Amino acid sequence: MPLLRTLLAIPVSLTVLCLVSPALLGLSPTSSTSSSARTASSTSTAPATNALLSLLVTRGKAPAAALLAREDGGTRYARAGQGIARTDHFRAGSITKTFIATVVLQLAAERRLSLSDTVEQHLPGLVRGAGNDGRALTLRALLTHTSGLYDFAAASGGTVPVTPLQAVRIALTHPPAHSGGYAYSNTNYVLLGLVIKQVTGRSYAAETERRVIAPLGLTGTSFPGSRTSLPSPHGRAYAADGTDVTALDPRVAGAAGELVTTLADLDRFYAALLDGRLLPPRRLREMLDTRAAHGSYGMGLFPVKLPCGTVVWGHNGRISGSYVRSAATVGGHRVLTFRVNTTAIADPGLERRLLTAEFCPRT
Repeated sequence: MPLLRTLLAIPVSLTVLCLVSPALLGLSPTSSTSSSARTASSTSTAPATNALLSLLVTRGKAPAAALLAREDGGTRYARAGQGIARTDHFRAGSITKTFIATVVLQLAAERRLSLSDTVEQHLPGLVRGAGNDGRALTLRALLTHTSGLYDFAAASGGTVPVTPLQAVRIALTHPPAHSGGYAYSNTNYVLLGLVIKQVTGRSYAAETERRVIAPLGLTGTSFPGSRTSLPSPHGRAYAADGTDVTALDPRVAGAAGELVTTLADLDRFYAALLDGRLLPPRRLREMLDTRAAHGSYGMGLFPVKLPCGTVVWGHNGRISGSYVRSAATVGGHRVLTFRVNTTAIADPGLERRLLTAEFCPRT
């Protein structure tokens, strides 16, 4: 298609937006963190969690890694390697989706929209082509990744800064996947960003700032728009081949992955979300309902059941030069966010092991 060829000709930094399912690997921690700082009393989880954090560097091939754990008001910080500081700003990738889903569910609670509304009702005529039809797709299908819409980032390689309309048009050059099946697609959340603007008259960024970021005091969190630089303080970000990709045009992601934030802000956000401060009980239950996606995904959140039986909820985010993972228990009493300053973890099984070490403490 002419539009797709034009977009793919634009030179930009490599960006990958995707959901990564936790792998199940049985490796043993062998080293400890290079340094750590704590603002809460030591817990039994710290040594095992910190040892696994170091493996994100030695085995996961990240230049540096850091985590911030929060439990009942206390926090524990640790880092491994060089190049990350506790207060750094970084790109959060698809963690943006949890923020967007929260705003949509707030609007549903206010009866300004219904999750049963079709895409066509809010964005008439936009989703048509190659077998795709917005008249048959609901907002619920977008939220749960069951719309079947093609992922625009897969077509462009996640390398092209695009407007939301361009992203949708790229997706519509491809036929849909089986409707009702779970298929993770960034296009769903780009459309939800457009719905937010249509319903409220404000951009998804402005509405999320007003409804979530400002009320929670997330002073390190922002939507950069087209700004390629990170706010200070920040470290460097690296692609898998070691290329410095700190400067990045966030329009490769938009409502599907644009967010810039900090470790402390993500812990605060997920604690507030899971303890019910951002959504009424009915809407939070809907957010955690995974039946539409056959257990894989709720709405902007996905569950992981750990070996001890504990289920944690959260999201990950991968964008060029940054991989981030946040997880929390229902009620928000325990939260963990970790990040590495490269695009991916070479040994993805370490993620599940780190979550297990944090949320399944040894007795």
